[in-house]
Amino acid sequence: MANINLIDALKELTSEKNIPMDVLINAIKEALVVAYRKMSDAEENIEVRLDEATGEFRVISLSTVIDSDVLDNPDCQLTLEDARELDPEAQPGDIVEEDVTPSDFGRISAQTVKQVVSQKLIEAERDLIYGEFKNRIGQILNGRVQRVERRHVYVEFDKAEAVIQPKDQIPGEMFRIGDRIRAYILDVKPTSKGPQIILSRSDSKFVEMLFKQTVPEISDGIVEIKSSSREPGLRVKLSVSTNDNKVDPVGACVGLKGSRIRSVVDELNGEKIDIVRYSDDPVEYVTNALSPAKVVSVKVSEDKRNALAIVTKNQLSLAIGKEGQNVKLATKLTGIKIDIKTEEDIERMNAEKSEKE
Repeated sequence: MANINLIDALKELTSEKNIPMDVLINAIKEALVVAYRKMSDAEENIEVRLDEATGEFRVISLSTVIDSDVLDNPDCQLTLEDARELDPEAQPGDIVEEDVTPSDFGRISAQTVKQVVSQKLIEAERDLIYGEFKNRIGQILNGRVQRVERRHVYVEFDKAEAVIQPKDQIPGEMFRIGDRIRAYILDVKPTSKGPQIILSRSDSKFVEMLFKQTVPEISDGIVEIKSSSREPGLRVKLSVSTNDNKVDPVGACVGLKGSRIRSVVDELNGEKIDIVRYSDDPVEYVTNALSPAKVVSVKVSEDKRNALAIVTKNQLSLAIGKEGQNVKLATKLTGIKIDIKTEEDIERMNAEKSEKE
């Protein structure tokens, strides 16, 4: 394939698409080896080499010289006599090269180069997209619903396809083709069709990122979200703190007349949100985490793994929550296993203990 401009064209391509030159050339050579073997139907040991001066690809047969007239493998061996016709100084054990380029190999080379370059461009574009979105894990993606198949929601945007699996959706929400959607980038996976972006609307981190977009104090670093826990579609708890004594971290997240928290609630289709103040004091932290229930007192174990929260009888159901939701979320938020007892429970337990003694 006589094409002195091939090298320059490949260099320009690799520069534009950030594909290493040797990767592209080696891929073309490997493809040409396959193409030659299909043509020749032989098992000889060959290499395809590029003449950078002419831009031609040549097929070189590599044969081992043996000191015998009987060849075990004629495709890969040469007698000493035949070898010396190619290289007068050939010796047994040497590898002798022979140019076996077919007359029409230029046409095959041109087709192969075109196919390989096209495939490498596709791969390079996919790698670029993969790298871009791999670095965006943890951010929120805005897109449009492209289709819904078997409860999987496929989201369309400029460069790649994203999907929200059923387990990553907020229970009860429905989407139609064309709906605008916001979701949290949970993961990015390479596939044969390009990178697949895994989105979530059920992860508690999605709520954290919504507040970061809504509350300037969070994006500016004045207010920090310390932890979050969530029952998607039902309730989410966030603990927040600040090093600025002039700033109320809870109030900053709620906003004037609840404006900030309301926008997040709307995005979550009415899901309840508890924003509590973080504290290094586990007693205070557990007390805050059990909000909206009012706690009488909290006792925390020495290893800070367990806590007993005491509430009045009329606060018990609120502290525990429907199906244990409130205490479960508070436990996950604080990292401390919380047990709830009423004052009456404690009095009865103390009385029983006194009787046994």
